[in-house]
Amino acid sequence: MREQLQERVAALKADFERGKARLEELDAEADQLRETMLRVAGGIQVLTEELARGDDPPAAAP
Repeated sequence: MREQLQERVAALKADFERGKARLEELDAEADQLRETMLRVAGGIQVLTEELARGDDPPAAAP
């Protein structure tokens, strides 16, 4: 009986460590996604401000 309990504890510890590692991966992925969304939001803001100006930029000389 004791051996079975020790095996179960070992299995649960392994599951816990796998879960902990996966959570760290997901946290890193979420951080990366937040940074990407922040850059995209900045781009949207800049382009929206340019459109709101209503001025057409001068055409580039050939």
